[in-house]
Amino acid sequence: MDKNINKNGKIKIGLIGLGTVGSGVYKTLESFKNIEVVKIAVRNVNKKRNIPNLDESIITGDPYEVVNDPEIQIVVELIGGLNPAFDLIKTAIKNGKHIVTANKELLAKHGEELFTFAEEHNKVVLYEAAIAGGIPIIMPIKTILAGNKITRIEAILNGTTNYILTKMDMQGASYEQVLNEAQALGYAEADPTGDVEGFDAAYKITTLATLAFRKRIKIEDVYREGITKVRSEDMQAANDLGYKIKLIASAYLDEQGRADVRVHPMLVSKKSTLAHIDYVTNAVSLTGHPVGSVTLSGPGAGEFPTASSVVGDILAIAAELGTTDYLLPMMRCKHESDAEMIDILDTENKYYISINAQNNKGVIGTIGTICAQNDISLASIVQRCVSDDNTADITVITELVKEKNMRNAIKLIEQDGNKVNSLIRVQV
Repeated sequence: MDKNINKNGKIKIGLIGLGTVGSGVYKTLESFKNIEVVKIAVRNVNKKRNIPNLDESIITGDPYEVVNDPEIQIVVELIGGLNPAFDLIKTAIKNGKHIVTANKELLAKHGEELFTFAEEHNKVVLYEAAIAGGIPIIMPIKTILAGNKITRIEAILNGTTNYILTKMDMQGASYEQVLNEAQALGYAEADPTGDVEGFDAAYKITTLATLAFRKRIKIEDVYREGITKVRSEDMQAANDLGYKIKLIASAYLDEQGRADVRVHPMLVSKKSTLAHIDYVTNAVSLTGHPVGSVTLSGPGAGEFPTASSVVGDILAIAAELGTTDYLLPMMRCKHESDAEMIDILDTENKYYISINAQNNKGVIGTIGTICAQNDISLASIVQRCVSDDNTADITVITELVKEKNMRNAIKLIEQDGNKVNSLIRVQV
């Protein structure tokens, strides 16, 4: 059993990272008398911290001091990215420490290797904070929902993009205008690529789908599309049609057990719960048997919401230290096979298409003919307005159609001298 508890009976914690989340974790842990943070690694040891009574003597600029400290039992990694986080965590595991991390990129890209390595050393890696900030989702899937066969996930997993899309919707503003505002307010990074191009949400849905489907999902097989091409005109058209546009991370398991995992903008029906998840709030909807559908929503980021998940993981490990030789068996990763993936080209979707076309006789008929030739049935086709240059904006909503057919039709529509401004999938 793990008896590495110090003389005053407290469990020793080492933190790597004391940014927004790390500060929240430190402040939260102060109220737990059985836990002591004994070492904290930071990038800049001279930076002033907004943490009352912080003992400066436990701060180091070398994270290897944390993972190599023989008295530390739990290492909490909150720096993100692949390097040096991956090597730090492996070193900590090798040195007999359990791990709590919020590192979604590391889990998505090297989760299989990391969990295998942890199991070989009989250590636990917990990562509740890596998926949806303060929303409890990992432990519920592993425990209370363990008896379910989950077949569908639809989620809003990135607060920055949800904030931008909500503001575009509310203000009728362009993507660029709202992005600049979000950056000024600190909701978006100076380089927002990871958020607005869908990378952050893709990392999260990769790990979430792996967990829920009990099969490994490879990040390179996850289709990803960001929000940079969404226009204020699309927002207005979506509203008129009874939808909201959201960046949706989704995962679906078909009857043959094949997985379709992706991130892209989507027209979500106003009747759907996800349509009303606004600003920086996150939400995860799970569908499975026997539970049916469950939606959890809450803050997906921030100092204390994310700290809530991190501290919950710390306490879960702390409660079992010294009581068993095999901690938290239900929380361990036991995926033995890779999921068979469905290529995006072979998926069936409904689509919203915005086309700018010359206002000539028969233009709608021509678009309809191209669609028919590609086995595309139209739910609606509307000419919205005619501009001064005699071009018309045409909005199309399709029925279910193969992605490869849709892409071919778009090429033909554009070859006919029209411009396709937007192609956004519609929630089915």
